[in-house]
Amino acid sequence: MRIGEALHLVLQDVDLTDQVITVRDTKFFKTRLVPIGPKLNQELVEYVERRRRLPLPRGKESPLFTTRGSRPWHYVRVISWFQHVRRAAGVSCPVGEPRPPRLHDIRHTAAVHRVIAWYRSGQEVQRLLPQLATYLATSISVQASAIRR
Repeated sequence: MRIGEALHLVLQDVDLTDQVITVRDTKFFKTRLVPIGPKLNQELVEYVERRRRLPLPRGKESPLFTTRGSRPWHYVRVISWFQHVRRAAGVSCPVGEPRPPRLHDIRHTAAVHRVIAWYRSGQEVQRLLPQLATYLATSISVQASAIRR
C-alpha cells in the first residue's frame, strides 16, 4: 500500500473480521481490496480499539491514523518518523547507494522479494505478475527476466 493510501484510510475501510482493507480512490482512481495476514490483523484489532477511545468526529468515516487529538497524520510527519526510526536502528546508506532507504522503498523491496520467491519456488512468474500488479495497484512492466540475473 502506498503511504498516501494508508493515510487516507478511515475506520470503515478496515474489515477486521474478513481481514481486508478497502483502499479507495487510489493513484489510478480505483478502489481495491487488500488482504491482510493474521499478525497485521491482530495489530490492527488492538490499534482500532485504542483509536475508538479517541474522538470520532465523523464516526466510521473518521481517519484511521490520527494523533491523540484526532488530527490525521500527515505525509511529511510520517516520513520524518520513519527517518528517525531508521537512524535509531542504525540503517544508513547501503554501499554504492546515494541515499539511505526511504519508507516507500519497503513497498518496492516487498514486490521484488515476492517475484524472487516465485522464481525460487518454480512458480509461473509471468502468469502471477498481473496479480502482484493488482495487489500493488500499479502496472508492472514485464522485465522480470532482469530479476533472474
